[in-house]
Amino acid sequence: MPSNYQLSAIDALWKCTFDAMASPCEILFSADSSDDAKSFAEFAYTETKRIESKFSRYNSDNIIHSINSANGIKIKVDDETTRMFDFAEQCYQLSDSLFDITSGILRNCWTFDGAEQTPDLDKLFTTLSLVGWDKISWEKPYLQLLPNMEIDFGGIGKEYAVDRVAEFADSYHISKVMVNFGGDIRVINRDLDSPPWVIGIEKPDKDNTAVGTVSMHNGGIATSGDSKRFCLHNGKKLGHILNPLTGWPIENAPCSVTVIAGNCTEAGMIATLAMLQGKKAEEFLEQQDVTYNCLRD
Repeated sequence: MPSNYQLSAIDALWKCTFDAMASPCEILFSADSSDDAKSFAEFAYTETKRIESKFSRYNSDNIIHSINSANGIKIKVDDETTRMFDFAEQCYQLSDSLFDITSGILRNCWTFDGAEQTPDLDKLFTTLSLVGWDKISWEKPYLQLLPNMEIDFGGIGKEYAVDRVAEFADSYHISKVMVNFGGDIRVINRDLDSPPWVIGIEKPDKDNTAVGTVSMHNGGIATSGDSKRFCLHNGKKLGHILNPLTGWPIENAPCSVTVIAGNCTEAGMIATLAMLQGKKAEEFLEQQDVTYNCLRD
């Protein structure tokens, strides 16, 4: 067994743990045999690392690097990457341009370390000229960015990995599984006569105190927001969620939004879109057919 993940038996379940996507990853699952458990753990680890390697902007030899360094040249992408871009486009349209995978470059204009700061307005203005899904040419399977533009799947990649691992469990004779990557969760329990999964919802404060639990057989949970990442501007606290239309942090955003939906990707999308609504987050969430928890300072 590779030393990059740990597999152990806990009561009637197996637990697989490893680190990926800047998060602790834990998978709890049932298995008929130790061989099935080892096979699924190996798949889960390998598949997660594959997705991380393929879609991380930090790698210098993947499709994201090829796109970001193309300098205006069209790049042909594979079917999986095509589906990612289609989903990103859907999020962009549903959010009235606020969810934008080209906006990651704005990170160069801000430092969210809790200190007072004023961004360089000239730099911010220049950077904003490189932000906007509407500036992309997306004619499947060809994608073309303007020179110096970047795309970043950081807002959807982890949830995608969670769902991929969970949805392949049946192929490994796994009927009950919970995939938890840094608080982004997908559960499947095909035996509806067995007890549901019970999942704690944490408050994102320094003590990580629980605000409640949820019981479910099937579905996804995702949380957007991090109260630890902020800066001060003229004494006002600004969170790290940036408005791609202005380059400034979203005003009056919740400190976190947790959403329960059909799968982790859907939950993550709705949670992120709610954060981007700022003071209207609760109003937006009420319009969605989901269970949610919205926390403010």
